[in-house]
Parts: sequence; C-alpha cells; structure tokens
Amino acid sequence: MKKLASPPKAQRCAIYTRKSTEHNLDLAFNSLDAQREACEAYIKSQSHEGWKLIPTHFDDGGLSGASLDRPALQNLLDQVRAKRIDIVVVYKVDRLTRSLADFAKLVELFDEHEVSFVSVTQSFNTTSSMGRLTLNVLLSFAQFEREVIGERVRDKIAASKRRGIWVGGSIPLGYRSINKSSRSFPKRRRSFEEYSRCMSRSAP
Repeated sequence: MKKLASPPKAQRCAIYTRKSTEHNLDLAFNSLDAQREACEAYIKSQSHEGWKLIPTHFDDGGLSGASLDRPALQNLLDQVRAKRIDIVVVYKVDRLTRSLADFAKLVELFDEHEVSFVSVTQSFNTTSSMGRLTLNVLLSFAQFEREVIGERVRDKIAASKRRGIWVGGSIPLGYRSINKSSRSFPKRRRSFEEYSRCMSRSAP
C-alpha cells in the first residue's frame, strides 16, 4: 500500500505595506490595498507549501522608509519576536525599508527568530537556498559600501591634518576660534609662534 505524503507544515504569513505620502490614502482602493492584493495572491499561490495568511494588517500610510520608527512595522517586529509569524511578505523590498543598514538589522532579527522574508515583485525569497544566497551577496555589498565610505572619511581627515587644517574637536592649547571674515589677522595660515606674537601685541 502506497504511503501518503504528509501535508506541509503550516507557514504563518504576514503582509507589510507602506506608502511614503498620505496622498490618495482616502481612496476606496489605494496603494496599500494594491500592495496587499498582490501579496495575498502570491501567498495563495504558495498554499501547496502550507502558506497561510494571518488576518492582522500591518499598514503604514504616509511614513518614510528611511526610519524603522513606524507603528505597523514595530507591531510586526513584536509579532516576530513573539514567534507568531513564519514569513514576512512585502510587495517590494523598499516598502520594508530604504536603508541597507536597517535592512541588515531586520534580516538579522528575522534569522534570529527563524522568519523568512519574501519580496513578491523581485523574486526575493529567503525560504529557498538561492534566495538566502542572494541576500548574503546583497548584504556583503552593503558592508563593502559602508567600509569604503569609512575609509574615504578617514583618508580625508588624515590629509587635512597633514595640511595643518583643523578637523574639529577641542581647540588646541594656545589657539582660539575666530571668524574667517575677521580683519585682525591675515588670511594666510599662521604658525603657532606668529599667532602667539600677535596675541601678545593685542593684549591690553
């Protein structure tokens, strides 16, 4: 007698939607509804894998993706931490966040709680090995970009110091901050000795 295959494990799916502006949010069918409809259709197409949509809505209207400080997103993350979600589904990655650094933090949180991430329109799906590989490549480039920016900043500061340019911080002993438009001193850079002599002459 042929053994029947066991049904797939149920995967609880949550849909997150976001719109940057409040324009047209009062319409009967707005951008948030369109995003949710596309995500619902995708989840339905994966029903054979055990995907089930949870009824809770996570919608942020009129909020920027540059920050994670969004009510619906924070509610979603609370549900993730409580292990009530298995898969987070979005229409596009930038609906979740526009910051690579924040995206890396979110993926780290998802991994910690064994939650997968799916972008419907970008074939981005961490439930598969290829999707996880794509994610790792993306995050590697993000890390590379951050390191390159840091090196550029350090190189610029070092070059400024070699030229004797003050790059901020506490004013060195024996100096004071003056307005560039001041006529008390020539515009050329002064040595410490010249500055000290000038200060002694101007003292009462």
